[in-house]
Amino acid sequence: VEFIMSLQKWNKKQRDERTYELLKAVGLEDRIHSRPSKLSGGEQQRVAVARALASKPQFVLADEPTANLDSKSTETLLEIMEALNKEENITFIFSTHDARVVKKARRVITLEDGKILSDETKKQT
Repeated sequence: VEFIMSLQKWNKKQRDERTYELLKAVGLEDRIHSRPSKLSGGEQQRVAVARALASKPQFVLADEPTANLDSKSTETLLEIMEALNKEENITFIFSTHDARVVKKARRVITLEDGKILSDETKKQT
């Protein structure tokens, strides 16, 4: 999680604080010192989200973010992304075949063979 911040010349204190903040946001603050091989697939996906957010982006491109996750991990990850969208105004752009992701999206653009088949914006509730 910290690597991109070191490339951007963040100082150690800033990196440590942001890393903890991000891991807490994805529910993994208790795993801050765990090796990747000791994390479940769902935990690894959540770390990937934290890593993507490290530099405070406006947009996150996510290619099949729920691939290989069980339904509980998928729901957790989608809830985290939805909260980050609302709280930090981060836009998530997904490519997915997962109906659960499509169901949560505010806007769905369906592509086939490189052509747009539909572009639907859902009403806010």
